[in-house]
Amino acid sequence: MKCIKLFYFLLFPVVILAQKANITGVILDTNHLPISNTTVHTSLHGTVSDSNGFYFLEIDADQEINITFSHLGHKDVVLNKLLLSTNETFEFNPVLRRDIIQIDEVTITASGEKTVAAITTVAPEIIRLIPGANAGVENVLKLLPGVSSNNELSTQYNVRGGNYDENLVYVNEIEVYRPFLIRSGQQESLSFVNSAMIQNVKFSSGGFQAKYGDKLSSALDITYKNPVSFGLEIDASLLGANVTLETSSKNKKLSSISGLRYRDNSLLINSQETNTNITPIAFDFQTYESYSISKKINIGFLGTLSTNEYQNNPTSRTTNFGTLNEPKSLTIYYAGQEHNKYNAVSGALKATFQINENTTLKLIPSIYHTIEEEASDIIAQYQLGDISSDLGDVSNSRRLGTQFNRARNTLDALILNIEHKGIYSKNDGKLEWGIKYSHEDIRDRLMESEFLDSLGYLVRPSTIDFANNQPATPFDAPIVALESANATNYVQTDRASAYLQYSKQLGWKSNTLYFNIGARSQHWSVSGKNISSNSQTVFSPRAQIALKPNWEKDMFFKIAAGVYHQPPFYREFRDVNGLVNPNVKAQKSIHTVLTNEYSFILWDSPFKLVSEAYYKDLSSINTYTVEDVRIRYAANNNATAYAYGAEFRLNGAFVPGTESWVSLGYMKTEENSEKRGFIARPTDQRIKVGVLFQDYIPSIPDIRMYLNLIYTTGLPGGSPNYADPYLFNSRLRDYKRADLGISYTFVDENKRAAKNSWFSGFKELSGGFELFNLFNNQNSITNTWVRDIDTKQQFAVPNYLTSRILNLKIRMRF
Repeated sequence: MKCIKLFYFLLFPVVILAQKANITGVILDTNHLPISNTTVHTSLHGTVSDSNGFYFLEIDADQEINITFSHLGHKDVVLNKLLLSTNETFEFNPVLRRDIIQIDEVTITASGEKTVAAITTVAPEIIRLIPGANAGVENVLKLLPGVSSNNELSTQYNVRGGNYDENLVYVNEIEVYRPFLIRSGQQESLSFVNSAMIQNVKFSSGGFQAKYGDKLSSALDITYKNPVSFGLEIDASLLGANVTLETSSKNKKLSSISGLRYRDNSLLINSQETNTNITPIAFDFQTYESYSISKKINIGFLGTLSTNEYQNNPTSRTTNFGTLNEPKSLTIYYAGQEHNKYNAVSGALKATFQINENTTLKLIPSIYHTIEEEASDIIAQYQLGDISSDLGDVSNSRRLGTQFNRARNTLDALILNIEHKGIYSKNDGKLEWGIKYSHEDIRDRLMESEFLDSLGYLVRPSTIDFANNQPATPFDAPIVALESANATNYVQTDRASAYLQYSKQLGWKSNTLYFNIGARSQHWSVSGKNISSNSQTVFSPRAQIALKPNWEKDMFFKIAAGVYHQPPFYREFRDVNGLVNPNVKAQKSIHTVLTNEYSFILWDSPFKLVSEAYYKDLSSINTYTVEDVRIRYAANNNATAYAYGAEFRLNGAFVPGTESWVSLGYMKTEENSEKRGFIARPTDQRIKVGVLFQDYIPSIPDIRMYLNLIYTTGLPGGSPNYADPYLFNSRLRDYKRADLGISYTFVDENKRAAKNSWFSGFKELSGGFELFNLFNNQNSITNTWVRDIDTKQQFAVPNYLTSRILNLKIRMRF
């Protein structure tokens, strides 16, 4: 036993610091206005909220504490059995009511509180601090067991066998959209979500409630801050900069948070094997304004403007591959350039009307407009050679052929939405409803082609029209592109959807029972120029039930089940040739998710183990291929599929005052297209391991280390796009990556600078460095296929992602 304890001590160093934790937040009334002079106290400590409703209280850590919020004219809020780890700061924003005393008995660990909504909560501070090539919400989500992405250049992610298009994303209850024409991760730059503006993050990887929309895989629900005071934050690194401004009027009726971001991915892209002159510049501005007209009426506005310009002039590339016995080298010489532009603007109003203390109504109109352009002419000449085992020199080089890629694509999309939501709460029950209308107007011109000259012969498409039976039959087929798409589409889609759900908490014997039962429905119709009209109505019942038994051990059980439809968006209507098929129907998935949460104390700190098992039965599936991040659909519903798996996530204070977690997931997903049999889907990930670890030096706690590790088995993406997956289905190599961040905090809320110090002007000041791809693993996202002239053998040459990179960063808050 002593050996085991010594092992734990060495593996997860425990430091002895002052056993204190902090609880802070803003106290509000039912109209979401701050309440001053509210007493916040435990049996040993106490404080009073200021004129902005803000409070800060230091409490004893690693033990259960009861906290009471009291104010004359309002009923008390009592928070029982609050358990925080050493040096942890927990944000709690209570709403005081005049009619009832609110008492909640919870055990809050470093990961947040239990919930019936099949939701995982993520602390905003973790999102801002964890290193990654694309640091932010998606960077942290990729560490969860059910979420996968084998491309650090992309912010897109797959969830439990789904693809990038199957994820819902909301910001302040407003749905946001991903770009249409992006085809590679290095073209993306900025995610929509501005991490510096985040207040809360909730994520569900399946079995989510009816109030969330019609997608097959996941829901990401983000809430931006509603400031109560002035704040200015500046984040800068070698990859870009971010400026965030928070303001609030003197009477607290008007508040605003705005963020301006700049991103340049040159540092990442230039670490790849392709030598290029590249300019990937992106700008983004977002603002959220909130104004309380009266105690019962609040108006919010979310506005965004983004521009992304990507210019690439590749010159050459050399990739070594093969085996120890037969090492080879591929050299490619390029000519030409690509110039892409992705511009988007959106605006949304959210009017909130509090009819009374039980009823709240919301009206949310929004508009989204994007114009995306792709223009490229790239010529690539291939040369294959053998590598000398002694000197590493390339010998016996032979020219293989030339590839010419050309694209002139333009897409103009306008999306209009208007939505009403309502909430009626009484006692421990809550009734929620909503109705929404959307109009999508897409104007798309697709003109792209790929010519391939191999071994001195132009390669034609592998169809019966270009069958080559020489010398028996002369081959006189015309010269055409190996792959091409030429189409102009004008498509309009109208959608009407509604949902209704009821949730309640009640006692059952000595246990606590939670349930949420609801349903949603959508009717959609599609029409357009030179295409026939079509429509469909879908109905999706959903339910979640949870039980908190009165056991000595803190256990929590949940089961979630439901029907999830995904009516086609424009991209799903369009096939590989660019033609629109209006007869595509909604894809369907039946989710069953079983969850157990076990909270316990280990090494005198709170921990939680979350275990989940799930099964998804999918029908009317629209099959697709994935190349990098570009998805191309077959535009049919000719397949059935399934996905199942198990996930485990242990999180807690491995080091006191920090949050870390270890996650493990297994998932298998297969599809059966046109009854040809089941084969792996493009997102068949199988095994996923994710580690998020934080630590600090005990004698210098202001020096902190942040480490994330990801290992996933290879995806079935190693075959050429034109290959039949039933005849040729290979996998990419396993994805392994580690990102390390080291920071030093000069000033923060727990470490104030002296008044005569030049640091005194900062509320927070920290700086440090990040090492991306710490172990310099060679990960690949696709393969380039070449043919040897002598042996006629085809080789899969990996297209490697980024190598090890050093990034410097600084963070300031005033």
